Amino acid sequence: MLTANALRNLAPAADKTDDKPDLILHYGSDPIPEYNNPNLLPGMYPLLFPFGIGGFEDPNCETALAFNNQAQYYFNLPDKEFRYHYSYLFVVLNIIQCRMSHLHTHFTVNSARFQAVAQSLTSLPAQTISDVAEIIESERSTKSLSADQKKALDLLRYVNTVAEKVPGSYAAKISARADIRSYFSYFGLSHLFFTFNPSAVHSPIFQVMYGDKSIDLSSRFPIVPPSNERVRRLVHDPVAAADFFDYAFKTLFEHLLGWNFAERRSSERGGIFGRIRAFYGLTE
Repeated sequence: MLTANALRNLAPAADKTDDKPDLILHYGSDPIPEYNNPNLLPGMYPLLFPFGIGGFEDPNCETALAFNNQAQYYFNLPDKEFRYHYSYLFVVLNIIQCRMSHLHTHFTVNSARFQAVAQSLTSLPAQTISDVAEIIESERSTKSLSADQKKALDLLRYVNTVAEKVPGSYAAKISARADIRSYFSYFGLSHLFFTFNPSAVHSPIFQVMYGDKSIDLSSRFPIVPPSNERVRRLVHDPVAAADFFDYAFKTLFEHLLGWNFAERRSSERGGIFGRIRAFYGLTE
C-alpha cells in the first residue's frame, strides 16, 4: 500500500514546479479606505471588474462622477451582471448609507451648555472617546470606566444627534411628519388618503421589464409565467422591481390623477379628482 508521501514522490516533476495557489488573499491590520479608493470595488469583485478598471471616484477620469450616479449607471447596463450579483447591490447600498450618515449627521447642544460641553469635549483624548463609543456599541458594562471615560459618557447626556436626511432613520421620520404638518397649514387638510402598493409579482409589465419578450401587453389578459417563476424573477432582479415601482407610481399620478412631473404641478386637464394642488408621498 502506498502512503500519501509515496504518491507525492511518484508525481511528475512538472507538478511540483507548477504547485501554485489559485487565489491569493492579502490581509493586514489597517482597514481599507472607502473614500477616494478606485481599487476598492474592483478588488472586491474581480468577476464584475475583470480588467481591474472602472472603479469609483477615479481621479484619472476627465469628468468627476459621483458615487451614487456611477452605481446607478452600472445597475442599468445592458449586461445585468451587476444587478444579478448576490452581494454587490447590498455592499454599494451600505456604502451609500454610511456616506449619508457621515455627511448629514450633526451634533447639537443646548446654547446654555455649549461652551462647557465644547471645552470638556476638546480636552478629552480622541482615543478615550473612541473607547467609550466602542463600549456603548458593544453594550458592555460601564461600571469599570476610567475617570476620563466617565467624563466622556456624561457629556453624551447633553449632546443630541441630528440625522434627518439619512433614509430610514428616526430623525427622517420626524422630519417627514413636520413636512406634512407644514403642508396642512399651507394647503389645508388633505382631502384624500390612499396606499399605493403595486405588485410586481402579478404584473405582466414587470415581467417585460425583467426581460421576458414573450408577453403580449396589447392583450387584455396577458399570459404570464407560473407564480413560482414570477417570484424567482422578483428576487433575482430587485433593480427591475424598483424600476417597476417608479414607473407605476409616475404612471398613476400622470394619467389617473393628472400630475405633470416635468412642470411639478397639475396638468391643465387634471385627473379623476380634478386638478391636484399638492400631494405628499412616503415610501416604506
